[in-house]
Order: sequence, then C-alpha cells, then structure tokens
Amino acid sequence: MKKVFLSMVVAGALVLPLSAQEVKGLNVLMVSADTQTQMMGMVLSTSVIKDHNKVVNITLCGPAGNLALKEFESGSVKRADGQNVNPKTALQGLIKAGAIVQVCPLFLPTAGKDATALLEGVSVAKPPMVAKNLVDTAFKNITF
Repeated sequence: MKKVFLSMVVAGALVLPLSAQEVKGLNVLMVSADTQTQMMGMVLSTSVIKDHNKVVNITLCGPAGNLALKEFESGSVKRADGQNVNPKTALQGLIKAGAIVQVCPLFLPTAGKDATALLEGVSVAKPPMVAKNLVDTAFKNITF
C-alpha cells in the first residue's frame, strides 16, 4: 500500500511541472466547409483572444480557405438571440483583434488565385512555421 501511494506521489510530482506550463494560445486548423462549424471555430477563437488574452493562430485549408477571399460571401447562422452572423465577418473581427490568419499554401494555386485575392491581414502559410506552432507545447491545437 505504501509503495502504491509513494508511486502515485512521485508520478504526480513528475507530471505537475508539465501541466503547470502556462498556455500562450491556440492554433486553429480550419478545413470544414460547414458554416456552423466555421462559426464555432471563430467564436472560440474570439473568446481565447478577448476573454483569456491569448494568441490565436488560424490556418485555413481546403473549403475553409474561401473565408479568406475578398470575393467570397459566406453563409450565415442564427445566434441564440436571433441575430444572423457569419464566419467571414467573424474572421475579419479576429484579424482586427490580432489573430494571425493564414491560408494553406496549396489553397490559392488550387483555387486559381494569388495573394491579391486575400482579405487584408491574411497571408500564405509557411509549412515550417505552422509545424513549429503545432509542436509548441505552450499552444493548444484544435481543428474545425
């Protein structure tokens, strides 16, 4: 019994420093074409910035990359208060709030577009930098 208890204490002491690291922010990989899914990603990202004062890195790939295009009109969803909101407008608000927003480097060539088609504040992701963010243990990763 004492050995079990001692093992638990030692294991807890070893894990504690790992869990005590402060989270710096959130890496969001958004690939979904679904408006509700996109909007949930935007809502949570906004909360991370505004309510928790943390960094948000958003990488848009595949169908979600369309949100970064000037010409794209996204669908809307209805909030609980009845107000219609859309993920593209929320994304623009996140950019203004300081989120780092990028599109997958394959998105523009596949869509037949170049960087001039992107909203202000959106850039093309560099895979080594995205990978660096994803393996940074001070950041949480989430995919929509």
